[in-house]
Amino acid sequence: MTTSTALRPSVRAAFAALIDYAGLFPPAQLALPAAQAEYAAARSGPHAWMLGRFILPAAALPAWAGINAPLSVILDAGTEELSRLDAMRERNRAIEAIEVPPKLWAQGETFADAIKSLSRHVDGARAGLDVFVEIPRAAHSPQTLAQTMAAVARAGFGAKLRCGGVTSDAFPTVDEVTDFIAAANRAGVRFKATAGLHHPVRHLDGATGISMHGFLNLLAASALAPRVDTETLRRIVAEEDARAFRFDDASFAWRDERVTADELARMRRVAFVAYGSCSFSEPVADLSALGLLSLR
Repeated sequence: MTTSTALRPSVRAAFAALIDYAGLFPPAQLALPAAQAEYAAARSGPHAWMLGRFILPAAALPAWAGINAPLSVILDAGTEELSRLDAMRERNRAIEAIEVPPKLWAQGETFADAIKSLSRHVDGARAGLDVFVEIPRAAHSPQTLAQTMAAVARAGFGAKLRCGGVTSDAFPTVDEVTDFIAAANRAGVRFKATAGLHHPVRHLDGATGISMHGFLNLLAASALAPRVDTETLRRIVAEEDARAFRFDDASFAWRDERVTADELARMRRVAFVAYGSCSFSEPVADLSALGLLSLR
């Protein structure tokens, strides 16, 4: 990994608005005022350019204190929230995205049919709104995933990948993450990730004994998915050597595979758009330790 502390164009392309702040959720699980204070501090800091939306459960909207922040709202209570979407946005124009967990849509029908049904609920209220549907692990068999991603694309939605949680069984395998990225690439579906991505590179966590995915692995895999085979994509997702990822002024590389800064910026718009993290300072500190960010 390069040790220069200069902010390279490829670094800015990779990490601009990458981190959606999820301080309300485990393991941080801050109270709303504390989470708002952390987000506000990050927005006024030197790395604010890396910060994306504030992630908020729909149930917490009435308590929102109105700080100047773009919101991504998780519709966590029930389908009635979908019918109230217009009213929610009328009350808070800062809502830019909604995230739909599997319990709200992946019930009873095929996943593709359920996506079609969900689209009818939100179509009338989604002008200018990003909609990300979380794909459950039950849909991760190759054929089902392909059909589900195709339905997500037809609906004009984005997808959401859960990369971890509070227990070991919440962490998808390397193959599951690889298949998700490959399917999203083939279907032309934008996606965001969530949970378990506290650090840049995949690693074995000493405290829990769990192998955790890295957001730099997801960036590289998403950028290279259009041009590498599935086995190479799997090796990128599984990579645990930080030195395998390199940034220079004009490009980003994993081992011998390289993309330009312009290609990386485009990928961020059309493929891997963001990931949710309950900490902003942790990934900033890790990227700084790798020599990618200015230490101010």
